[in-house]
Amino acid sequence: VQLVESGGGLVQPGGSLRLSCAASGFTFSSYAMGWHRQAPGKERELVAVINSAGRSTNYADSVKGRFTISRDNPRNTVYLQMNSLKPEDTAVYYCWCPFGWGQGTQVTVSS
Repeated sequence: VQLVESGGGLVQPGGSLRLSCAASGFTFSSYAMGWHRQAPGKERELVAVINSAGRSTNYADSVKGRFTISRDNPRNTVYLQMNSLKPEDTAVYYCWCPFGWGQGTQVTVSS
């Protein structure tokens, strides 16, 4: 199983980023996928999860209305669109599947 994240970077408060996670090694369309994040000195937390068909999503209260998780099953890819970013969104963002984690991508929100 391999999960490869991309799309992180430095953005100003109020800005947007789109994270991507390319999955391989399992039947992507059969499993829920998610994004977690870990800020310095804090525990890893769930950000968003999407079911296998892409019809059901759940979000942490802290990102509701700002972040959108989606997936493209034919491309074995899950996305996280992040809008209205805040400094407290700064963290390493990890792609998740039932079989493991990606290596993470850094998101820094700062002026």
